[in-house]
Amino acid sequence: MNVAGRVRRYDWDAIGAALDADGWARLPRLLGSRECAALRALYGDHSRFRSTVDMARHGFGRGEYRYFAHPLPPLVAALRESLYPPLAATARDWARRLRRDPAQFPPTLGEFLARCHAAGQRRPTPLLLRYAVGDWNALHQDLYGAVAFPLQVLVVLSTHGEDYEGGEVVLVEQRPRAQSRATAITVPRGDGIIFSNRERPVRGTRGDYRVVMRHGVSALTSGDRTTLGIIFHDAQ
Repeated sequence: MNVAGRVRRYDWDAIGAALDADGWARLPRLLGSRECAALRALYGDHSRFRSTVDMARHGFGRGEYRYFAHPLPPLVAALRESLYPPLAATARDWARRLRRDPAQFPPTLGEFLARCHAAGQRRPTPLLLRYAVGDWNALHQDLYGAVAFPLQVLVVLSTHGEDYEGGEVVLVEQRPRAQSRATAITVPRGDGIIFSNRERPVRGTRGDYRVVMRHGVSALTSGDRTTLGIIFHDAQ
């Protein structure tokens, strides 16, 4: 089954409900083992990337990641294009609930990227992240300009318990006048995780209120871990 078919098979009503309730949701078996291996192998091909970031040098944690250059690998491009429309429906709903313009998230990725490009955001943002023993990613938000999509997707390409230990995805939400809540998620190889990358609405007794979200990765205790990140807005 191709990527578009796999994306269509998910119960997007249930995924939307999970995103509303918790700010994140799973996409089981989004990629197969051969696809994961093929993407991992790309990390050593410098010609496929526009830049490499040493996380420790910038105070982002410890590890390394690389942003893909145009043209994106076909599998990455297909994931980005197929996942955008159902997630845009959630983005529009969240915008309405936060009293913002839902039209900023049009139905197709092409239309949304046209908005990015008009704002001077033309650099692709999908990336591969590589962690070794002791590496970690500080809590952060992936914002690259005035135009930003409120959700993103990661796919772990390595096998927990075989390739690495530790390295949980960490999501932290800050609700008004409350302590922060952290969630640690172990992701099987090939599974996707959708999460809010900036803020989301949460229903309260007096209507919706805004919750700020940040994400990171806990330290690896052994092995190495490679992750694909799908960010839908382009960068300046």
